[in-house]
Amino acid sequence: MKTNRWLMVFLLSLAILGCAKTRTYSLYLRYQPVKEFPSLQQKIGSTLGIVPFKDERPDQLYVGILTPFQGVSSYFKSEPFPLEKAMGESLTEVLLRQGVKTLPVSNWDGGPRYLKNFETDSVFTIEIKKFWIEAREDVPLKANVKTSVHLVIHLGVKKELKAFTRNVTVEKEMAVFRLSPDKVEQTINEILTEIFDAYFSNPY
Repeated sequence: MKTNRWLMVFLLSLAILGCAKTRTYSLYLRYQPVKEFPSLQQKIGSTLGIVPFKDERPDQLYVGILTPFQGVSSYFKSEPFPLEKAMGESLTEVLLRQGVKTLPVSNWDGGPRYLKNFETDSVFTIEIKKFWIEAREDVPLKANVKTSVHLVIHLGVKKELKAFTRNVTVEKEMAVFRLSPDKVEQTINEILTEIFDAYFSNPY
């Protein structure tokens, strides 16, 4: 009789786990600068051509995963989606507040040769090589959060007739108490601020 009871409990547990579904959380990605860039317009001009950003990650659907102490793992998606759109819209808003108007540019080879043919003062694009945040609860209420970001930023400045490329890699790991999607969102946005505050302070 006891064996039958444990068998029923075991089968019920499997049924509950089988009904559990993977959830997807949206992370609102937003670059919010904490620095001022008084020389930015002087360096790149008042108009900046934006070439569509390239997401070169193998899996472009998600930007991270959350694994709880118990239960089914959930995934994170960028908001707006896809990731290159979220990053582009956020940067455009910040640049406009800095007095730099952005205009779409269909293509650029990343070199200085054709810069004089553009109507804008400078040209800009980003290759997203890595963008991933992994949050794992190894014990209840406490999680380990690992974040990896690798961007290749290209800037062509017409007055200089030069093209500048910068590889930016950030790897961070931290412990978080009472993990939530909001905390994950805060963490990744702080990294975006760290990256782009440093870049726009000294673009070349």
